[in-house]
Amino acid sequence: MKKKALLVASFGTSYEETRKKTIGAIEESLQKEFEQHQVYRAFTSKIIKRKLEREGVFIFDVKEALEKILEDGFTDVLIQPTHIINGTEYDLLREDIVPFFQKFKSITIGRPLLTKHEDYMELADIIKETYPVEQDEALVLMGHGSKHPANSSYPAFEYVLKDKGYDTVFVGTVEGYPSLKEVKKQLVQNKIKKVCLVPMMIVAGDHANKDLIGDEDSWKMELKKEGYQVRYDLRGLGELEAVQKMFIRNAKEAVAIR
Repeated sequence: MKKKALLVASFGTSYEETRKKTIGAIEESLQKEFEQHQVYRAFTSKIIKRKLEREGVFIFDVKEALEKILEDGFTDVLIQPTHIINGTEYDLLREDIVPFFQKFKSITIGRPLLTKHEDYMELADIIKETYPVEQDEALVLMGHGSKHPANSSYPAFEYVLKDKGYDTVFVGTVEGYPSLKEVKKQLVQNKIKKVCLVPMMIVAGDHANKDLIGDEDSWKMELKKEGYQVRYDLRGLGELEAVQKMFIRNAKEAVAIR
């Protein structure tokens, strides 16, 4: 029997194929690195969890997963979230963990993808290397966005991109600032008419398929109507081996700090 438990906590997705390519791939990469740990899965989105249950798929939320880990006899648990920012979902995750500190010998929590300055710098290089664009083309990243103060991570990330010389990479969000409106201003200022759209999300799920490239009211359609030449790459960040390695590092650093 393995000695410790590793809980991988993700926002989640109802798209089975991309779930395997992203969340599943991150879990597998963590399992290979933490061979002495038994890996468990939890989704933090109640909406996605309920949708999956209607389809006959049951996935633990964080509390349910921790109860199962206790039931299975583990006393030490490492929790690695796959969230991009330290936002609402990460706050809720930490709240869910609180009642379990007295039940486990130890609980160790890794950080989300973008936390330290070095995280931003590394992800900027990964983005630039993964999604090459032509000289007269812009790379537009769509983040989720949030009303949480951590939404500032998105404009901060664009600042890092610019600081590294990636002048035609722009960041927008679906539910926060900057939005597509601000992105379009930058496209006009830079006299760019060719765009490559990419989801700045671990999973290319609902937002990527509908809000980014859907046939109605999507970023793709809005830009096309305004005369832009648009293409897209729908890989979720979770598919990228370099991003998986960032989560592995975050988990290892959490263990080392403890």
